[in-house]
Amino acid sequence: MESMLNKLKSTVTKVTADVTSAVMGNPVTREFDVGRHIASGGNGLAWKIFNGTKKSTKQEVAVFVFDKKLIDKYQKFEKDQIIDSLKRGVQQLTRLRHPRLLTVQHPLEESRDCLAFCTEPVFASLANILGSWDNLPSPLPSDIKEYKLYDVETKYGLLQVSEGLSFLYSSVKMVHGNITPENIILNKSGAWKIMGFDFCIQSTNPSEQEPKFPCKEWDPNLPSLCLPNPEYLAPEYILSVSCETASDMYSLGAVMYAVFNKGKPIFEVNKQDIYKSFSRQLDQLSRLSSSTLQSIPEEVREHVKLLLNVAPAVRPDADQMTKIPFFDDVGAMTLQYFDSLFQRDNLQKSQFFKGLPKVLPKLPKRVIIQRILPCLTSEFVNPDMVPFVLPNVLLIAEECTKEEYIRLILPDLGPVFKQQEPIQILLIFLQKMDLLLTKTPPDEIKNSVLPMVYRALEAPSIQIQELCLNIIPTFANLIDYPSMKNSLIPRIKNACLQTSSLAVRVNSLVCLGKILEYLDKWFVLDDILPFLQQIPSKEPAVLMGILGIYKCTFTHKKLGITKEQLAGKVLPHLIPLSIENNLNLNQFNSFICVIKDMLNRLEAEHKTKLEQLHVMQEQQKSLDIANQMSVSEDARSSSTSNQIDKVFNTSGTDLLTSGSESKENEMSSTQKKASLTLEEKQKLAKEQEQAQKLKSQQPLKPQASVITPPVKQTKDLTDTLIDNMSSLACHSINKAKVPSSNTFSSVPSMGVGMGFSSSIDNTKRNITNGLNTNMGFQTAGFSMGAGPTTQNFFGGPSATATTKMNIAPTASMPNYSPMNAASAISPLTQQNRPPDMSALDNLFGPQKPKVSMKQLAQQKSSQWVNQFVPQQGSPGASTSVLGPQMNMIGQPGFGIQGNPFFSPQNFAQPANTMTNSSSASNDLKDLFG
Repeated sequence: MESMLNKLKSTVTKVTADVTSAVMGNPVTREFDVGRHIASGGNGLAWKIFNGTKKSTKQEVAVFVFDKKLIDKYQKFEKDQIIDSLKRGVQQLTRLRHPRLLTVQHPLEESRDCLAFCTEPVFASLANILGSWDNLPSPLPSDIKEYKLYDVETKYGLLQVSEGLSFLYSSVKMVHGNITPENIILNKSGAWKIMGFDFCIQSTNPSEQEPKFPCKEWDPNLPSLCLPNPEYLAPEYILSVSCETASDMYSLGAVMYAVFNKGKPIFEVNKQDIYKSFSRQLDQLSRLSSSTLQSIPEEVREHVKLLLNVAPAVRPDADQMTKIPFFDDVGAMTLQYFDSLFQRDNLQKSQFFKGLPKVLPKLPKRVIIQRILPCLTSEFVNPDMVPFVLPNVLLIAEECTKEEYIRLILPDLGPVFKQQEPIQILLIFLQKMDLLLTKTPPDEIKNSVLPMVYRALEAPSIQIQELCLNIIPTFANLIDYPSMKNSLIPRIKNACLQTSSLAVRVNSLVCLGKILEYLDKWFVLDDILPFLQQIPSKEPAVLMGILGIYKCTFTHKKLGITKEQLAGKVLPHLIPLSIENNLNLNQFNSFICVIKDMLNRLEAEHKTKLEQLHVMQEQQKSLDIANQMSVSEDARSSSTSNQIDKVFNTSGTDLLTSGSESKENEMSSTQKKASLTLEEKQKLAKEQEQAQKLKSQQPLKPQASVITPPVKQTKDLTDTLIDNMSSLACHSINKAKVPSSNTFSSVPSMGVGMGFSSSIDNTKRNITNGLNTNMGFQTAGFSMGAGPTTQNFFGGPSATATTKMNIAPTASMPNYSPMNAASAISPLTQQNRPPDMSALDNLFGPQKPKVSMKQLAQQKSSQWVNQFVPQQGSPGASTSVLGPQMNMIGQPGFGIQGNPFFSPQNFAQPANTMTNSSSASNDLKDLFG
């Protein structure tokens, strides 16, 4: 890398040194900046050609420099001769002005070291192109080394030289005297120009019809730069010391031969013995055969042979050469017309530009860019010609690379983009919009190209709007998305809504439908589809355009319409449109077909969603049920030791519920109805946490005990029945909640009502024993004892109360689950009426013994009541054998109306809850032995 940089540095330094040494101190450098060395030209290729620019205008020029160091080997008088010859040629060229002569922009300037003058921009000399590389920079420029002349360039170049000679002969009355490839210069655009008037000969009688041109004898002692090139010199110069215009025509023939033979002249001349060489050449010319001219194209071969004829009178003149068929080539004629374009009027130009697109494909790209394009772009200053020139320029742009387009064409198109008149300019640009968007840089597209499209959409001409709307879809993929979304689409919508032309409105809808695929789905749903509902007209074409946009959006893979949009906006819009009276049968069928497709998809999508949601809910329910069953089992196992505490519920109501099991079932049923809301999920999480806490607790284990079977012994059946009755009555009346200590606290209760003012109602009562219906009741499992007085059980004059009854589980008592029960006693309607013993029927159920125990029980109970209950009117007269604290009758506040326990709802007939036949059998065995 370093070596390459050093090499580049040395090359730049050398070039700079050459330029500096060549033009340093020359007055040309005051007005012009001298660039790099590009070519060489003139007699003997003595002139170095440099790129240059004018300091004031930055106009590009070519700087010709003759370095006096080249003639240091000559003596002073020879140097002076050379300098005078060079000066004469430049001065003569400066005085002449013609399109076929090299244009001098700054006259010759001399300094101590060099001669210099400036001309129009130059590419190279014809000699450089044909392979003569003397006085060229090192390394050799690649553009010269690889340059190849096309046939059209050769033809038109030779035609240009012929025209230049014709100008000299007819107008100037001058013979050039040194027509050679060295003195033919190719300018920047490829035109062939004549220079090197060092040996020109002016006519001595310019006013006469037959001019005379004096000729000097060849002096071999003069320096070579003071003599013309003998290889292209006519024989009469040397042999007869005469010259005329035909002598230049011979030189033209020699040049034509060299052009078609890679730069080799037809004869090589020995400059040391030039007379002998020309004598031999004269013989060869007199016997010139067609084989010698084999490389020359056949259509011009005979003309070249005539030009090389020994007799000057046989040679064609310049005017005749310009008219030969060889130069009647389409390309050559086209280039010739461009060179004379400034002489044509607008009508002639327009006709020419119309036919130019047919010719351009036949011309080489370099010729088009160098010769034709500059001529075309120069016409952009004439607005009337722009519609005729612009198609050709864009056609050339298609063949250019992006870099060439940006460098050569785009700078000239910039002002044209902004022209609004004539309107054809806009149409042409719209037709070539894909080209512009492809090769124009993004910044220029945003600043110049797209604004032109926007102007077209807003143009007052309906034809322009229609054309723009038709063309936009062809290049929509080349427009960047922000510009399309924010600038193009709104203008298309405005054109659709504001126009009074049905064609513009329909084309707007068609345009939108075609560019939907380049838009974002949500932009279409939020912006395009709502716009369709704003279109006021109901013409069939408009309605079909609306349907087309809906259908494209609905069926496109990238877009699509959501079912919410279908149900809420699209279908409510389409269905009324489908029944417009203006629609024919086919149009109506199109609407119905699209509507059915939308409904089918809506049905399928929503049905799928509901099915998936149903499956998810079922899965969630099954998961919740499984979790709650697990939690319920854990909770049940952990609370078995506490179930005995929940036997009774509240006083005077249906007292037992199903306990924790019923709560778990209720919670499970609640969760079954759970939705997917966040609050219910939080509630479920809390319940799961509580279940985990219950699960983590150690369950209460009942003490292991050995069940002692009852000892069978003969009992007094009456006493046993009475004891059971009293025990059942106490249990059914008690309604206090069970504390966690397995003891029953004091609650308001009363015994079986006897001796009341009214007899006991015989309706059925809901009396339960407070035990699980599927468990046997063992009387041995309870013990009753008198405790401290806690409450006035049967009110009397004294402050007596019932004893506290402790029911402690024995070793043989199982844990019981709480149940619902209700205890009630109907109002007493008669004073000494015996109580209804139908509860015993429910107690024993269908397994009562055959002995009529009912009568016996009633007799015993009557005796028991008469024995312990005092008669009406003697309150507190006697004391029960159950204890002094159980005075029942006649106490103040005792009665049906005064005690809330005796509400009607508390006197329902008890259900038969003793359904376990085996348990009842055990009880009978215990009672009857």
